[in-house]
Amino acid sequence: MKTNLTPKRELSAQIADRIRAAIIDGALKVDSRLPSEAELAESFGVSRPTVREALKRLAAKNLIRTQRGATGGAFVNRMTYREARDDQVTTSTLLLSMNDVSFEAACEARFALEVSCIALACARREDEDLAAMEAELVRQADETITDEAFCASDVAFHRAFVDAAKNPVLSYQLAGAVEAMQPLMNLITYTGRSRARILRRHRRLLTALTARDTAAVHDALDDLAAYTVKIAGEVEAAKAR
Repeated sequence: MKTNLTPKRELSAQIADRIRAAIIDGALKVDSRLPSEAELAESFGVSRPTVREALKRLAAKNLIRTQRGATGGAFVNRMTYREARDDQVTTSTLLLSMNDVSFEAACEARFALEVSCIALACARREDEDLAAMEAELVRQADETITDEAFCASDVAFHRAFVDAAKNPVLSYQLAGAVEAMQPLMNLITYTGRSRARILRRHRRLLTALTARDTAAVHDALDDLAAYTVKIAGEVEAAKAR
């Protein structure tokens, strides 16, 4: 592990980067114990509080975990795809909110990414996947639920569709598209869209997935994308007036 630091950057950040690099390249294995704070401080030529701050940074990213006791210390954590997915969603949400990304670009990206899992979802979907999507359709059919609850169900429906592909890497990559972009799209379109029309389109998608009909699923997603863009355009036009 490289221990050379530069005074031009915050020392704790540099130490965290060095340890992170050692984890990524395999020099520090999963579940292995990191050197003690005193040992790290000596290696990097810094104070123990600086090392402690670096370890906090790594723990915040789920790269390490700490244990107390005689056999305690800091250990390399085994990050799960689910944990990494949360970070992916947060990063995607920040990127969308901090940069000038048009609704059309976000919508285009989200549906293009979702289309990529059609073949796998049709081949691998199980009854529990269909049941999860059906449960969301039941929620969406309830006219008493709030707009917020309907939007949350919309996200859960598409999350279940993506997860039906049974590919953890694909689910991770699509997390930002579904769980970050979808809420943004809902926020823009919910005032102009018809719940009944969304529900019909979701039902069409689920029916096609149940039949393992890849072409029909593709058509259903294309139709949903077109409807979403249309509603967004109408909402923006109404605001302009």
